[in-house]
Amino acid sequence: MTRAHLPGIAAMAAIVLASNILVQFLFGQWLTWGAFTYPLAFLVTDLMNRLYGVQAARKVVFAGFIVGVICSLIGTQIMLQGDGFTYPAVTLRIAIGSGAAFLVAQMMDVAVFDRLREGRWWRAPLASTLIGSSLDTAIFFTVAFSAGLSFIEPGNDVSWANEPLPLLGAGPMVPLWVSLAVADWMVKLALALIALIPFRMIVSKATGRPATA
Repeated sequence: MTRAHLPGIAAMAAIVLASNILVQFLFGQWLTWGAFTYPLAFLVTDLMNRLYGVQAARKVVFAGFIVGVICSLIGTQIMLQGDGFTYPAVTLRIAIGSGAAFLVAQMMDVAVFDRLREGRWWRAPLASTLIGSSLDTAIFFTVAFSAGLSFIEPGNDVSWANEPLPLLGAGPMVPLWVSLAVADWMVKLALALIALIPFRMIVSKATGRPATA
């Protein structure tokens, strides 16, 4: 690990911690605020992969995972006040779900990016982010909110997330967390496309040449 990797580690840890807190707050009816921050982790991973190589990207992911989990566990001990209730800044289920989803999705992102790195400049970051994001969404929302996994944290009431509602307000009846997951996934797909712009700009500036490789 070199000093050049430290910005990536710091950015990754900050994104994980912020997203773990923001995922508990709704933006509109079907999205959480975390949907807009967490996809930035894939941009960080892909930039590290392109600029420093696959081994450096894996080290940054692992270091960011460790720091992010520690920060999240600290967050479980920080109590917040709101609407007459006291609740942790980060619940244990969210911390576990985030950690598992992060590690699996980011490592898959690194592997897919490395496999496609010799293709067109946009192929590796786009494909790796789409696959990683899909894994991340499935793992995180299932662990964090599914009623079937309530044994992970019995004292955490997630009944609000399991209220049966039409999928995205128009589809079949599903638990609310499923609609949140689908909406989250759709935002990640959109942000994967938007992230190609800063990816190419940063790589071009760092290398002094267009990101064509």
